[in-house]
Amino acid sequence: FQLQASGGGLVQPGGSLRLSCTASGLTLGDRAIGWFRQAPGKEREGVAYISSGGDFTRFGDSAKGRFTISRDNAKDTVYLQMNNLEPEDTAVYYCAAQYDERWRSYWRLLKHYLYWGQGTLVTVSS
Repeated sequence: FQLQASGGGLVQPGGSLRLSCTASGLTLGDRAIGWFRQAPGKEREGVAYISSGGDFTRFGDSAKGRFTISRDNAKDTVYLQMNNLEPEDTAVYYCAAQYDERWRSYWRLLKHYLYWGQGTLVTVSS
């Protein structure tokens, strides 16, 4: 099973990007999905989370008010819309599938994720 995050790139401060998470060998629609990021020299941190049905979402403090998370289960894709990007958002962004959605309250904890994507680099710079 493999997840793939895509859509990263170079964007100016204040700009927007939409990241996509897809999977092979796994149906994303059956899983709650988390987006995480890791900047150089920093720990991986939770950015956003969405339940399998899309009715429960959570955001990390840095993402609140700027990022939205959504999913299209018909396309088996989860999206992270990032607006008003700041240089501090520069990081490799990963999507991951939570192994048991009953742990949704602990969505930030990496140990609750069974499958991880390879990541996509987001660089915010002028």
